[in-house]
Amino acid sequence: MPDIDIPALMRTVLLSTFVLTFLFGAILQRTHFCTMGAVSDIVNIGDWSRMRMWIMAIGVAMIGTGVLAWAGLIDPTKTIYTSARLGWLSTAVGGLMFGFGMVLASGCGSKTLVRIGAGNLKSLVVFVFLGLSAYMTLRGLFGVVRVSTVDTVAVTLPATQDLPSLIAHGTGLARGTLQLALGVVIGAVLVIWALLGNGFRTFDNLLGGLAVGLIIVGMWYVSGHIGYVSEDPNTLEELFVASNSGRMESLSFVAPYAYTLDWLMMFSDKSKVLTIGIVSVFGVIAGAAAYALVSRTFRWEGFGNAEDVANHMVGGILMGAGGVTALGCTVGQGLSGVSTLAVGSFIAFAAIIVGAVLAFKYQIWRLERMA
Repeated sequence: MPDIDIPALMRTVLLSTFVLTFLFGAILQRTHFCTMGAVSDIVNIGDWSRMRMWIMAIGVAMIGTGVLAWAGLIDPTKTIYTSARLGWLSTAVGGLMFGFGMVLASGCGSKTLVRIGAGNLKSLVVFVFLGLSAYMTLRGLFGVVRVSTVDTVAVTLPATQDLPSLIAHGTGLARGTLQLALGVVIGAVLVIWALLGNGFRTFDNLLGGLAVGLIIVGMWYVSGHIGYVSEDPNTLEELFVASNSGRMESLSFVAPYAYTLDWLMMFSDKSKVLTIGIVSVFGVIAGAAAYALVSRTFRWEGFGNAEDVANHMVGGILMGAGGVTALGCTVGQGLSGVSTLAVGSFIAFAAIIVGAVLAFKYQIWRLERMA
C-alpha cells in the first residue's frame, strides 16, 4: 500500500471546501436563496419562487448523490444522517425549534453567514448565540437535557435509515442501483415541479437551484472520495480527512458554528485544527462579502430596538439547540441529509417548515395584538 501524505490530503480537502463554499456564499448573496425567505414568501404573499429554488436544489443534490453512490465514488451510509437508529422525536422537536428560531433570527445558519458577509451586524450576534447554543447542546448543559429526554426515544431499523438500504434489505436488490434509481426519479420529479412554476425560469432562480444542488454533491465528493482513506497509516482505521464527525460530510451550518468558535477561542492549542465545517463557515462569509462588494450591495445594518435584539438572540439559541438536536439545519438536513434519502432528514425537513410557519403566525398575531 503506497504511503499517504495525510497533511497534504487535508490541505487539498480544505482548499476544495473553501472554493466550493466561497461559490456557495456568492451565489446565495446574488440569488437571495433563503429557506426562511421561501416560507415567508408563501405565507405572506403566496409566492413559491424561492421555495421552488430550494426544491430544485434538493432534486439536483439527490440525482448527483445517487450517481456518485452508484459509481462507487462515495458511500452515503457513512454519514451522520443514515444510521440505523432513527431518533424521530429528536429530529422532529429539533426541526421545530430550528424552524421557529430562524424566523426570529431573520434567517437560517447559511443565511446568517451570507448576511454577515454583506455587512449585517445583527447576524453577527446571531452567529455568536447560535454557536454557543450549539456547543452547549453538543457537550454542555443543553446536551445533558437532550440526551436524557428526546434522544431516549428512537427506533432501531433493520438497516441504515436511507430508503435505498431499507428497500434493499427487504427485497434483496442492489443498494447502489436503488440509490441511483430513487435519486434520479425523486430528484427529477422535484426539479420538473420547480421548473413548471409560473415565472420561475429566471437566470437567478435556475442558478440558485442548480448551483446549490451541485455544490452539495461536490462536497460529498470532496469529503467522501478525495478525503477518504480506507486505512489511516497512523491508526489502521478508516478515515475521512478533516471531518469533525469522523464520517463523510457535506454542508451544514449549526455544529460548524460551535467548532469555529472553539477554534477561534482555543487557537493556540495545537490540537485544534481546521476542518471542513470550520472552513465552510469562512468560505461562505468570504464569498458573500466578495459578491456584495463587487455588486455594491454591501451595507452596514444594525438593530432597530431592544425587541429586535431579543428576537435575534432567542432565534440564535433556538437554532443552535434545535439544529444539533435535529442533526442539521435547512442545509444540513434539508439539502445534504435529504440528498442521501435518509428518513430522518425528511422528518427534519417537514419539521423545519412547520416551525417556520408557526413562527410567522406568531409574528402576525403579535402585530395584530399591538395594532
